[in-house]
Amino acid sequence: MPLLLIKNEIMAIRLSNNCSNCDHLLDGDVCTKHKVLVNPHYTCDSFEMKASIKDERNCVTCARYEESDCANPTKASIGMLCAAWAPQAAKA
Repeated sequence: MPLLLIKNEIMAIRLSNNCSNCDHLLDGDVCTKHKVLVNPHYTCDSFEMKASIKDERNCVTCARYEESDCANPTKASIGMLCAAWAPQAAKA
């Protein structure tokens, strides 16, 4: 029986150049550069990365907070973060 070789690939994870990470995006998904309503999946040649992206990961923003599948129910609180954090608005 022949052996199958599986190639392991290491993939870099980085922010994508889309409107949600662009400095031209205003609240309400309006592009200040093109003066149009955009979608977070859009990108263009005028993309400019935001200087910083706010990291709001903590128990309060976790889909498991105060739920039966919380990994640390006795420790979960505002400002805490664990390895089981899951985004509340996850989309597949």
